[in-house]
Amino acid sequence: MAALSGKLTKRLVENHGPGRHGDGNGLYLVVDLSGARRWIVRVTVKGQKNRKGGPLRTDFGLGGADIVTINQARDRALEYRRMAKQGLNPRFNAQREIPTFEEIAQQVHIDRMPTWKNQKHGQQWINTLRDYAFPKIGRMPIDSIGQPEILMCLSPIWTEKHETARRLAQRLKIVLDVARSQGFRDGENPVTAIKDAGVLPKVVKKAKHHSAMPWRDLPAFYVELSQRNEMAAKALMFTILTGARTGEALGLRWEELDLQARVWTCPAERMKTADQHRVPLCDEILAILEPLMSMQSEYVFEGQKRHKPLSNMAMSMLLRRMGHHDVTVHGFRSTFRDWASEVAEAPREVAELCLAHKVGSDVERAYARSDRLEKRRELMAQWVEFANADDAKGAEYWKMSQ
Repeated sequence: MAALSGKLTKRLVENHGPGRHGDGNGLYLVVDLSGARRWIVRVTVKGQKNRKGGPLRTDFGLGGADIVTINQARDRALEYRRMAKQGLNPRFNAQREIPTFEEIAQQVHIDRMPTWKNQKHGQQWINTLRDYAFPKIGRMPIDSIGQPEILMCLSPIWTEKHETARRLAQRLKIVLDVARSQGFRDGENPVTAIKDAGVLPKVVKKAKHHSAMPWRDLPAFYVELSQRNEMAAKALMFTILTGARTGEALGLRWEELDLQARVWTCPAERMKTADQHRVPLCDEILAILEPLMSMQSEYVFEGQKRHKPLSNMAMSMLLRRMGHHDVTVHGFRSTFRDWASEVAEAPREVAELCLAHKVGSDVERAYARSDRLEKRRELMAQWVEFANADDAKGAEYWKMSQ
């Protein structure tokens, strides 16, 4: 039978586009649309028939091309063809080299790259395994990992870094599930077994709330803020008046604004909920934005580098310079929510939609597709009016006048 030779080269393996690329003798490099590359071999088992009575022709996976070299793939393909020629089905007779946990994890990471919400999230996914799993089980064959090995990864951080441990458990489970689907493991996933058995102690999650300014204090603070000229001050004023999250506000591009319709449309890829969000704009907000147009930057709130947004710490540092060490930028969303409930007595659905929160069950949202833009415009106009009420005394007067 053919020795180690074929049509493909190392460079072709690395650079071929999506599709199935033959090396010869039944060996193929398969490149997915995601860029993931893997080897398969097609063999015809002598003397065996398929369900239709024809020759039993079957494809077998030989592993990812980033793990299995072209020569290793040819070796394995040759082994499979020899077995098939002897009438042995490779599915039951092949001696496959078992990959390590780290090898499978790295391949899973590569395969899922197109699905990550952003590059940072994808990097965090593999970094969790790199920091807490690879040092302990990374070099172990994937089929030898059981409950003791999983506990070895999770137990040291289960109580002290519970959120990290919870995410680590999810990622361990995914890697082991993929390994099972590839035929490298059998039986129940040990992560699932540990969870079902309640082996690890129950950890009561403590809610962490962002420090928020009481709504009564906002008007006096806003007066002080509006007297500052830093770009961070303009960004914070905009963030407070729109109820936006920090990243949503700082990532604002001019193309997202319809100044004539007085609407800001934040695209789905920049929203925490992954849904497009429309924000009504009033005169006071437009007055913040319009002077910034002369900068002709891609971003509304440009930072120190040209066509780059402010740092996500810029507004927090401004609060510290102003002496408000006990308040966070995100906390102003809570300030708005308290005000909307206690003062404006706004309907819960409208107040929640102002903050781009999902309201109701999936079924309820399927039927209630309106984003209540005009209702929100009325509420946000009241919020802006309140924030511009000179001081706390004026704020109390505003409340009584409504």
